[in-house]
Amino acid sequence: MKPTDKLDRIVLEARRAAEKREQGYREQALKIYPWVCGRCARTFTRANLRELTVHHRDHDHDNNPSDGSNWELLCLYCHDNEHQRQLEAAGGSGGGTAAGGIATHSPFAGLKALLEAKKEK
Repeated sequence: MKPTDKLDRIVLEARRAAEKREQGYREQALKIYPWVCGRCARTFTRANLRELTVHHRDHDHDNNPSDGSNWELLCLYCHDNEHQRQLEAAGGSGGGTAAGGIATHSPFAGLKALLEAKKEK
């Protein structure tokens, strides 16, 4: 057996276990909660139910109490938005400045000199 075969088998088993775990709590959440996104209030039917996801409020996918207290049903878009907000809150947005949120560019730095030069003309 090649090392890559063993790695492929381990990855496949991990994926199957994650899918099985997800199906368990997803099915429970869909039985407990109405098929409505908890953020945008979009309603779902069997035809588009695949677009409704289960969000873990504490972001721990292994924390699945049977009462559903750690779950929230969110549409795909709101779920993505929630995780993006979590990343940004943790400082991983990539959109901030290099100096930790301090602006290093002043767009009006030379404005006063330009206006005074214009007055003198």
